[in-house]
Amino acid sequence: MDREFEERFIKPIINASYPGTLAALCLSVLQSAREVTGWDTLITKVLIAVGSIMFLVSSFSIFFHTIYPTKRNLWTTAAISFLMGLTASLVAVIVIVIR
Repeated sequence: MDREFEERFIKPIINASYPGTLAALCLSVLQSAREVTGWDTLITKVLIAVGSIMFLVSSFSIFFHTIYPTKRNLWTTAAISFLMGLTASLVAVIVIVIR
């Protein structure tokens, strides 16, 4: 019973927490980066916001894929949105370094 409970209820939350943590980090950077680094350009704000949204989409997709493992489009959505979030974050860092 305990193993079934963990597989059914706890595992989806744990799996979704990994990209969810990255989304929270992006949002905290977006909130406090102006005070810390002094940058206030629209392109960096948009890139970090897009990265955060993509990580959230990935988190929800992973959560529902763990519940419904036969839905392959959820896994594809999770992978693509996670890679888009990483790309947006990387480009934002490159823009900040260049400035």
